[in-house]
Amino acid sequence: MNSTIQKITAIAALTFAAGCSAENSLLPMTVSHDPILFVHGYARTSADWNTMIAQFKAAGWTDLEVYTINYGALQSNASIADDIKAKVDNILATRSTTKVDIVTHSMGSLSTRYYIRNLGGDGRVDAWVSLGGANHGTTTANDCGFPPCIELRPGSSFLASLNSGDETPGTVRYATWWSPADQAILPNNSVILSGATNTQTAPIPHQNLLTDPTVYNQVRAFIAP
Repeated sequence: MNSTIQKITAIAALTFAAGCSAENSLLPMTVSHDPILFVHGYARTSADWNTMIAQFKAAGWTDLEVYTINYGALQSNASIADDIKAKVDNILATRSTTKVDIVTHSMGSLSTRYYIRNLGGDGRVDAWVSLGGANHGTTTANDCGFPPCIELRPGSSFLASLNSGDETPGTVRYATWWSPADQAILPNNSVILSGATNTQTAPIPHQNLLTDPTVYNQVRAFIAP
């Protein structure tokens, strides 16, 4: 009899513990920083961010605080923005914070700005960073006929709409970094946005904006002042 009671008690205790564990797994996970979502440029991949992510982790950001997203070379910026919205919603649904920071490169600046402007991102993004972003287009896209390339052309209807009125809407903190030696974004000052903190870097190539230590230190200081 005592043996039976002991078994029942043990089973009840295990069931209670399992229930508590399941309940706790549904609670938002506590983070010390706003999670950062890194968004790559046209025809690139999230691997471009490996160096910068390693730098943020060395500075104290955890795996729960750094995220990337990949998108296809034929996707329009509006379609990519839909993916970004879903990614941000998923991140915030399981974290103790209410906002993310977004760090972008090249064309990644456009889809994320579209998300902020048109898909409710204003209330879910704290800091937004553009490294060599094609914010006003680039002439290097003129010979490419794919949908996102057409949107990248200076004067495109997509850019005209995105830049109409306030280029930095809402309460988001905006910052851009642009290089006078950038051969992918022409003219180089296409990156600059009215209302943003705009920083000219040393004359470094387009891809080096993601690995330059000075740029990283400035980006980190902006994201977490």
